[in-house]
Amino acid sequence: MLHFERLNEKELQVLIDAVAEITVLIAGADGKIDTEETEWAEKLTKIRSYAGPEILREFYDRVGQQFNEDLVSLMESLPDDTDQRNEILSNKLSSVNRVFAKLENNVAYPLYKSFLSFAEHIAKESGGFLRMWSVSVEEKQWLSLPMIDEIVEIIDEEE
Repeated sequence: MLHFERLNEKELQVLIDAVAEITVLIAGADGKIDTEETEWAEKLTKIRSYAGPEILREFYDRVGQQFNEDLVSLMESLPDDTDQRNEILSNKLSSVNRVFAKLENNVAYPLYKSFLSFAEHIAKESGGFLRMWSVSVEEKQWLSLPMIDEIVEIIDEEE
């Protein structure tokens, strides 16, 4: 995959898996994973394969090809207990940090921002007034993806 050539297949898989992990973490933060949240997450991966930063479109195309299967497999492998599940997912997502460190900033930064945006979209899918556009207290705890180190955009002033 263009822009991800510095990564081996296992490292790339960590990033691909992160999308399903973020979905389950945020959707399940309140103890219940709604179908609306998981369906929206799948649609969002498809949308991001043609919309959003061009540098990430190929990545999201690959994510979208296997997303539903990855999501089902992940949910089946995790405990029902919310705290245990969130701890496992947080630990898994922390492995993204070592992979981000291998990417150029012009790839790592937009991917980091897209993960944050993805989490927010999932959180807003089923909460609040008429079950839309509000984030629960439990989701807010995880919304900033605190286990992933912040990536700061580096702007090349020569351009």
